Amino acid sequence: MAKVLIPTPLRQYVNNLDAIEVAGGAVGDVLASLTTQFPDLRRHLYNDEGKLRSFVNVYLGDEDIRYLNKGATPVKDGDTISIVPSIAGGSAAAAVEASASLSKDEVLRYSRHLILPEVGMEGQLKLKQAKVLLVGTGGLGAPLGLYLAAAGIGRIGLVDFDVVDFTNLQRQVIHGTKDVGRKKLDSAADSMLDINPFLQIDKFETALTSENALGILKDYDLVIDGTDNFPTRYLVNDACVLLGKPNVYGSIFRFEGQSTVFAYQGGPCYRCLYPEPPPPGLVPSCAEGGVLGILPGTIGLIQATEAVKLILGIGEPLVGRLLLYDALGMRFRELKLRRDPECPVCGDHPTVTKLIDYQQFCGIAPQPAAPSSGDIEPAEVKAKMDRGEKFVLLDVREPHEYQICHITNAKLIPLGEVSKRLKELDLNDQIVVHCKGGVRSLKAQAILKEAGFQNVLNMKGGILAWSDKVDPSTPKY
Repeated sequence: MAKVLIPTPLRQYVNNLDAIEVAGGAVGDVLASLTTQFPDLRRHLYNDEGKLRSFVNVYLGDEDIRYLNKGATPVKDGDTISIVPSIAGGSAAAAVEASASLSKDEVLRYSRHLILPEVGMEGQLKLKQAKVLLVGTGGLGAPLGLYLAAAGIGRIGLVDFDVVDFTNLQRQVIHGTKDVGRKKLDSAADSMLDINPFLQIDKFETALTSENALGILKDYDLVIDGTDNFPTRYLVNDACVLLGKPNVYGSIFRFEGQSTVFAYQGGPCYRCLYPEPPPPGLVPSCAEGGVLGILPGTIGLIQATEAVKLILGIGEPLVGRLLLYDALGMRFRELKLRRDPECPVCGDHPTVTKLIDYQQFCGIAPQPAAPSSGDIEPAEVKAKMDRGEKFVLLDVREPHEYQICHITNAKLIPLGEVSKRLKELDLNDQIVVHCKGGVRSLKAQAILKEAGFQNVLNMKGGILAWSDKVDPSTPKY
């Protein structure tokens, strides 16, 4: 096997790989095998007669094969072949399609890009020819979609299966009040095309899974992770590594965010940073813990900037660097990241060579339905109240949530304080526990039962279900 080094202008035609191992007895055989594997590369190396183009040089080691025996030069295992195209003025001219052009309207639209020497006409053509997949059109996906569209990315894939909710509008600026109840895919696409009608938008109305991820990702130059859950993050990471696609990563929570670029030119991947996910429930979601509405704008724009830089081949990408943002302190910090040679996905001897069950990997695989004897419907709780039955309605949310809305006469003990305040409860009382959606109340129910409370029920669906099924005047959040 010989190692073929791919120059930056041609990497977009080989899944952004910088080096590829190819079998062959001679240089010509290696290049033939390489271009069979990556057909889009062929026309950039060979003319219509099948001859190596005059502006492309090929080196075997440090020898120019033009001065050896050209394509018939023998190749041994471990040899290095370098493809060296001509580059003028620092721009990657060879990476631009010969037929590519900008219309008069596009020239006017992108004029502020075109007068940047680092972008110019050729750079804008690269953006027009780029194919970017955006996973998620929510908090991070909203600013990403708007700015990628405005920048002139020619083809953008959107993956989402959710609908717009009123709670999204505080941060998901790609959607409006008129879009509540619509598919996020449709709402996002309409906003993006309103900004830039020259786009091609591919819609994937589906959850990304181990079964469909490789098929969806394979046609794009890079992937931007706008997800909000651990199984999908690990799935996106592993699929990007397996396909050789850069993964532009971002995450947000409350007032803090992170961003970096994974799986790019020998850099680390997500598993190098976080080899294993946290236990289920340890890290609250934005729906449980909240998020400053402006925060995803900041992190999403950083991701969009990194994506454009990668496409243009300019600047210093966030590879091997984790950018941390603290909105309250208005501080950025940078930590170094290194590829883990023992990483099971991108390491020297990977053990994960295909996509796995990521729900199970993150410890949240579907479990058999639990006995329902410990649950109670909100309507049954209301009926107990109306009958005047004696029981304790225990609210285990946080005080600021209680201020938003609460059920009359409910006793507030936040989940984190339950085990310390057991003396405030009577072992002989019936206790009905509730929270926002039913997750924290299940944990409180387990704590109480372990402490000896025998008659503890969990109100299914929490106060959100109470609003839906009992009292519509109760605000939802």
